Amino acid sequence: MSHVQLDIATLDDLPQIVAIYNSTIAGRMVTADLEPVSVDSRLPWFHAHNAERRPLWVVREQGAVIAWISLSDFYGRPAYNGTAEVSIYLAESCRGRGMGSRLLQQVLDIAPQYGVENLLGFVFGHNLPSLALFQRHGFAQWAHFPRVAVLDGVHRDLIIFGKALA
Repeated sequence: MSHVQLDIATLDDLPQIVAIYNSTIAGRMVTADLEPVSVDSRLPWFHAHNAERRPLWVVREQGAVIAWISLSDFYGRPAYNGTAEVSIYLAESCRGRGMGSRLLQQVLDIAPQYGVENLLGFVFGHNLPSLALFQRHGFAQWAHFPRVAVLDGVHRDLIIFGKALA
């Protein structure tokens, strides 16, 4: 499996990051947002990432951002500093081509450099491709929250996958 070039995201990348994120909303498979988000609304989220501890990486193809992956704090209390949530978002043109798998494997390989001992993935129970992705990479179901989200009137489960890295 070939690696892809991960670059630390810059503020100039944020509009493309938001566009990729927004492209997933209508499918009701990936995010609990129900309406597109604005670049301005994502500024605090962007600034919560930093290259030293909780990176936000982008993948570029011919200068355009085609995917992004991030590590985020889990639960926001110091005792949880060794645990991070991973998020992966792909442009529509990249989906179903193994890009998510390559990105997840790369982050698994380098996450300990960022103090990550446990990596979590939050996945809707009906998102079969993402469930399979995390299972293929050795994640186990650590939590199941039944019917915690309502998407277009349908109650959906949230599965939290976890993997100990240390």
